[in-house]
Amino acid sequence: METILEAAARDTFGKNEARRTRRAGRVPGVLYGEGKDATPISVEPRALLKILHSESGANTLISLKLPDGGDTRVLVKEFQLDPVTHQVLHADFYRVAMDRTLEVTVPITVKGEPKGVKQQGGILEFVRREIVVACLPSDIPEHIEVDVNELMLHQGIRVRDVATSVKWKPVTEGDAMLVHVIMPKAEEAPAPAEAAAATAVPAAAPAEPELIKKGKKEEEGEAKEAAPEKKKDEKKK
Repeated sequence: METILEAAARDTFGKNEARRTRRAGRVPGVLYGEGKDATPISVEPRALLKILHSESGANTLISLKLPDGGDTRVLVKEFQLDPVTHQVLHADFYRVAMDRTLEVTVPITVKGEPKGVKQQGGILEFVRREIVVACLPSDIPEHIEVDVNELMLHQGIRVRDVATSVKWKPVTEGDAMLVHVIMPKAEEAPAPAEAAAATAVPAAAPAEPELIKKGKKEEEGEAKEAAPEKKKDEKKK
């Protein structure tokens, strides 16, 4: 998929200039690649968001209209979003040569419902939701579809099992698992000893320390009472 995006010139690089660009209602960006110097540009935020939110997303081939009247084919290499407003704060555009193979990351989608889910009570689990492929810029797939209808319990689909195309080939290792059917994880019941400990009423604290303390006070009191009698006896002597 190819779309058109118009770019305007920016005076220079830097955070202050980027803030001024955002205050003016545009997204600051940088155009680079293909051995040319990096160029500061700006683009319209709604047009860029429309591209990023499309099915092909950052893999959309863009015909970037330059301030000098020319155009070049680019991909969105990187972009930064505001964590609160989700507005695009910055974007990097990478020039691509239409006759050169490049590597891109493409999402995986599934088709159908596994027999291991319908008949055996399993669940389909994604292990990897995207893979890297090599292709020409004009042949970048929006997604790669895998058919999971025949998957039984404990079976899966790896990269090597995916039907390749004449327009692209996988770069991700062939043994990498994409999806598989597994048994649901059962909730572990607490062990009998642990359950008994959790439900048991806490035992009353032993009373020995209190008795010892009490006995000590009684002994002290008895000693005080006995002391005057002792002095009396001494006087008689």
